[in-house]
Amino acid sequence: MLTLLNLLSAVTLLIWGTHIVRTGILRVYGSNLRQVIGQNMSKRWLAFIAGILVTAMVQSSNATAMLVTSFVGQGLMGLMPALATMLGADVGTALMARVLTFDLSWLSPLLIFLGVIFFLSRKQTRAGQLGRVGIGLGLIILALQLIVEAAGPITHAQGVKVIFASLTGDILLDALVGALFAMISYSSLAAVLLTATLAGAGVIGLHVAIGLVIGANIGSGVLAFLSTSMQNAAGRQVALGSLLYKLIGLLLIIPVLDPLVRWMDGLDYSAQGMVITFHLLYNVSRCLILLPTIGPMARLCAWLLPEREEVNGKAKPRHLDLAALATPSLALANAARETLRLGDLIDNMLTAMLEVLRGKQTAITQEMRSLSDDVEALYSAIKLYLAQMPREDLSEHDNRRWAEIIELSINLKLAGDLIERMLRKVQQQKTSQRRQFSEVGLEELTGLHSQLIANLRLGLSVFLSADPESARQLLREKRRFRAQERRLAHAHVSRLQRKIVQSLETSSLHLELIADMKRLNSLFCSSAYVVLETSDTGALSAEDIADITHSP
Repeated sequence: MLTLLNLLSAVTLLIWGTHIVRTGILRVYGSNLRQVIGQNMSKRWLAFIAGILVTAMVQSSNATAMLVTSFVGQGLMGLMPALATMLGADVGTALMARVLTFDLSWLSPLLIFLGVIFFLSRKQTRAGQLGRVGIGLGLIILALQLIVEAAGPITHAQGVKVIFASLTGDILLDALVGALFAMISYSSLAAVLLTATLAGAGVIGLHVAIGLVIGANIGSGVLAFLSTSMQNAAGRQVALGSLLYKLIGLLLIIPVLDPLVRWMDGLDYSAQGMVITFHLLYNVSRCLILLPTIGPMARLCAWLLPEREEVNGKAKPRHLDLAALATPSLALANAARETLRLGDLIDNMLTAMLEVLRGKQTAITQEMRSLSDDVEALYSAIKLYLAQMPREDLSEHDNRRWAEIIELSINLKLAGDLIERMLRKVQQQKTSQRRQFSEVGLEELTGLHSQLIANLRLGLSVFLSADPESARQLLREKRRFRAQERRLAHAHVSRLQRKIVQSLETSSLHLELIADMKRLNSLFCSSAYVVLETSDTGALSAEDIADITHSP
């Protein structure tokens, strides 16, 4: 019992080491990996090679699958290059299995020692995260040693011999057991290495070992497909295509399996080495053969898992991928894109408000109510998404970006509520009291409204680009808006002195709308202060500081 527990703990340590390496790599090079994978590559060979390189870095084809499905689900990558990338990921994990079978026992304590020093002393820096990667690699090598040591006594256990004796070489049964191995260990790499160890110890024959290896590949495909169950159809299509390719590989090897095993038995190599070599050659051959078929496979997956139309009217987040939360730079980029989408909804609400001001609409339409519901839904989604990010693990830059995103999303939500209240005021004035703005007053409001929309769009651009010069331009526009607001208020009072009837009837509403637009403008311009406060170009100017002091 203790021997079995040692084996299970060694496998668990291998999985944990792989997780640590993946997390460290993604936190250090997450943005770079996004650029490598996320590009909609026109050549399938580039996507194939990218899949190999990324998988070799993160030590897990499942991690690559999560990244790829996330990018496809967000529209950053097409289905065909995504399938090519997944084929490359299968080759990458086979290459890592080959590398990890070398005698690297001397490297494990060195990596763990140096990794702990760097990680504890510089946790929030890039060097600290690379120390995390070193710890993970050291644990992987150590776990492999422990697996080999624990598998030795197991080979002599009568119960284990009986269990594996039931595997008589039936490829379908062996593949099913191998798939279960991979799913239980949550790693096809761990399942393959364990199979190679058992084969080297003589517990299972070569025929059974090959079936288990093929099944382990299928198990990783099932894991990837199950992990995308909460994603949209586009992301699930990638996982489905990868799983179908692994099943096709099983069908392709069945006719040649028996002569292949007989030929391999005649070679003068260790059983463990032959299993690892077969795993590499099998994946390379399968992926090269199937790479030209990604076009038909993409069409098949799109037919099997078509996009579904939204049932309710509320907007659903498009970019808030939960799988990206392990990579702060990716998750923050996703949240920023969703926040920009929230800004587009506010833009649409402002445009609809102009129609109400001009009298083309006398009531709040269903479209406006739908926009308000969409703003509420997206704001809640962004807020909950950011709340799931562990801020203590964020770097200083990522922490600052986190605060920028949540601040802008809150400001946009407040703007949406304010616009809705403004519309209700106008509706009440025009329907219950039957009053209209004067021609001059309406022209003033629409002009201020146009300037408000322009400042919203400039504010979103500043949030996205973090350009100091654009931020200063936004603050200049804010001051111009304030001067315009004061001038229009004085002009309205002048019309009251001339006793213009329409101005007298709508005076309160006119001034309230001007004040509300001033508040909206302050909300839209807030992103400029964050950029200028954190810019390397210098501190805020005196006028900028005055803006902060007097901003409502």
